[in-house]
Amino acid sequence: MCPADWELEGRLWEQGRLVAGVDEAGRGPLAGPVVAAAVIFPPGCEISSLDDSKRLSASRREELALLIEEEALAAAWAAADVSVIDGEGLIPATFQAMVEALEGLSPQPDFAFVDGPRLPPVSIPAEAVVRGDGKSASIAAASIIAKVVRDRLMVELHGRFPHYGFAQNKGYCTHFHLQALSEHGPCPVHRRSFAPVQNLLLPFEG
Repeated sequence: MCPADWELEGRLWEQGRLVAGVDEAGRGPLAGPVVAAAVIFPPGCEISSLDDSKRLSASRREELALLIEEEALAAAWAAADVSVIDGEGLIPATFQAMVEALEGLSPQPDFAFVDGPRLPPVSIPAEAVVRGDGKSASIAAASIIAKVVRDRLMVELHGRFPHYGFAQNKGYCTHFHLQALSEHGPCPVHRRSFAPVQNLLLPFEG
């Protein structure tokens, strides 16, 4: 598949508007936060290698994150931790992180393209773009930043809770992770509202 392009942004750049792309990382894992990022590029930006973070290797994501930081007018990220995910639900937690990421941008955008079928409660005009990380370069950039940041956070959590292999699995439901859950029970950063964790609610032995 071809990398994301600038067609969506171009329509608004022609109107003199600043456009942000917004995406998240970490909705599926059993542990750790969900992270959202928002990125604004200068009108006319022509980076040609931005793509859905899931189609990129970890090393390529790191390279592109540095490029995004160099080329972007603004980039910001925010995280919703396990207490928000378990207390409010995954979608509200994701939307909270998206809103906070957008609010962290300076300058503020005039419009936002948000990955997914639904919009968070943003305060600016916005459009939900299904599979947007493969269509909009700005959304793709946000997906890369969100994924890189979340992976780094999971490596940090591995240092606190080494039983579960977070540095390798990033909290996703791997065979090793499930085995560790079965042996040790969930730790404080596991999502107790997720069924595989609910089924193994044993005291944490840390």
